[in-house]
Amino acid sequence: MIRALVLFLLPFAAQAEVVRIATYNTELSRKGPALLLRDIGRDDPQVLAVVSVISAARPDIIALQGIDWDLEGAAIQALSQKLRNAGVDYGYFYAARPNAGLETPLDLDGDGRTQGPGDAQGWGQFTGQGGLAILSRYEIVTDEVLDFSELLWQDLPGAVLPFVDDHPFPSETAHKTQRLSSTAHWVVPIDTPFGRLDLMTFHAAPPVFDGPEDRNGLRNRDEIRFWSVLLNGDLGPVPKDPFVIAGDANLDPSRGEGHKQAIHTLLENPVVQDPLPTDPTGSTATVDWKATGEMRVDFVLPSCDLRVLDSGVLWPKEDAPLREYADQASRHRLVWVDVTLP
Repeated sequence: MIRALVLFLLPFAAQAEVVRIATYNTELSRKGPALLLRDIGRDDPQVLAVVSVISAARPDIIALQGIDWDLEGAAIQALSQKLRNAGVDYGYFYAARPNAGLETPLDLDGDGRTQGPGDAQGWGQFTGQGGLAILSRYEIVTDEVLDFSELLWQDLPGAVLPFVDDHPFPSETAHKTQRLSSTAHWVVPIDTPFGRLDLMTFHAAPPVFDGPEDRNGLRNRDEIRFWSVLLNGDLGPVPKDPFVIAGDANLDPSRGEGHKQAIHTLLENPVVQDPLPTDPTGSTATVDWKATGEMRVDFVLPSCDLRVLDSGVLWPKEDAPLREYADQASRHRLVWVDVTLP
């Protein structure tokens, strides 16, 4: 009788598995290669603050932005070890070369010069500056990762590239060379306790720091719109597994500059749900810029075939012990969502 009851309850136990997924722009970027690895090794205060924030949130899967990439994955593995020492053990990671800092011989930013950080496929002083990484408690199926980072901007359906006086800005050659992703666009399969889940992550360019041609604004628009195009089936087969889009869109739905329709279209997509995570004060802000104030630019958006149990923005009140670490770690705030199957 007891054995029969256990077998009867097993499917329900499997459905009750909860996975916490987070996104966090750590701003763990340095001015040269290997400097981040050096800082992790010598217990840099910002590194320790980032570790404190992540270990407080304890996500099962976390998408990181603003973390320098290196060929051997030494920095992300060193950070993972710091987290393990703090009680959060991530047995799996994924970090591929981003477009950030990837050199080209062209003048891509239209400043009349070449070989500057703005002439890389994505802004960067060296290859991998401010890249992406994923840490996971569950197995990442690396052989099945879809990396769209080489997709040319002009090849995205519906793309709008910059023009000045009806001429391609900065040049037709630049349009034929410029990739869409300023950092990367990845679809990363992860085998969670309730089955396969696709983590879709990116870090879009800020829609500022350009001129009347609106190069950065248009690129930000299309980097965000990429997910809508993918989910609509215009880039190939629509992903079949439950998914979560987690990343830094660099665009607030209502405040600041940028093409707001791009983020609204994504948030209103019928296969996407927005849990509207908030901090303890009820604010949805995920970053605090000196020039523009608080904005919501970091998003964790589960597919509608997942059940959202809870969500939040990790931004402790000023008198909370963790607030000092959160302030020191990054201008961005960690955003998390708990999901399971319906």
